[in-house]
Amino acid sequence: MSNMPRAHDATTRALDPLAAAIVVVLCLSWGFNQVAVKLAISDIPPLMQAAIRSAGAALIVAAWAKLRGISLTARDGTLVAGIVCGLFFGIEFILIYQGLNYTTASRAALFIYLAPFFVVIGARWVLPVDRFSLQQWIGLGLSFAGMLVAFGAPTPALDPRQIAGDIMMVGAAAGWAVTTLIIKASALNRVASEKVMIYQLIMSAPMLAVGALILGERIVAMPGAVALAALAYQTVWVVSVTFMIWFALIVRYSANRLSAFTFLTPLFGVAAGHFVLGEPLTLAFAVAVALVAGGLVLVNQAR
Repeated sequence: MSNMPRAHDATTRALDPLAAAIVVVLCLSWGFNQVAVKLAISDIPPLMQAAIRSAGAALIVAAWAKLRGISLTARDGTLVAGIVCGLFFGIEFILIYQGLNYTTASRAALFIYLAPFFVVIGARWVLPVDRFSLQQWIGLGLSFAGMLVAFGAPTPALDPRQIAGDIMMVGAAAGWAVTTLIIKASALNRVASEKVMIYQLIMSAPMLAVGALILGERIVAMPGAVALAALAYQTVWVVSVTFMIWFALIVRYSANRLSAFTFLTPLFGVAAGHFVLGEPLTLAFAVAVALVAGGLVLVNQAR
């Protein structure tokens, strides 16, 4: 009997303890990723960082797939979905890196992690069997309330351009949700996560490179060791490893419940900022952790 979950089970399946632990590690990795970008940004401009990591990760993923005997060119009905997924993946990161020029990092994190809401809303049409109960909606609301406590309620923008940055972050959140739903609802959920990842990397690398070229980004001197290490972390661990694990989990578990866990990422980002960049931790952070944890319990409680 096959170990792969049936279609209905895969769209509604709750996270078991191992899967939940893996997602927490992913969120921790993604939270530190923002610090890694900041550590490298003085030596390597943002869109150029994103382009290099996509190109480098594409080579790593392709090599890993070849080592495992996974065909990345087989005709399996995923081409159209893969291209569309890759386009939205590229757009997501263009919006994130460009938007950070206009809005603050804390506001960016808040708006980017509206993605779980977009996934829940989209799933009602794309994945009609993957619906939340009232209890789970309350849990999602608690998690979002935790984010509001952690970062503070958004304040009116003093700089008119900040609104544009906020809108870009909301667009990035929507792009993230679209890639999640496309993978879940298309033929991509029947192929190896390496192939799902390679579509997005191959599509996004030239998009990001063109964006960097248009914005006039360039590396003026040899980057320092810290910048190179931060870029390697993004390329090897975050994109090549954690993203593939994430896409594999999307195939096996509820997209709604997985996306709800991503509320942990900005909280881990605050913690990473404290330990690496010396940013202060407050009582609000502890309260936020409690709200997010409580919300995740409600979201992932079996119906």
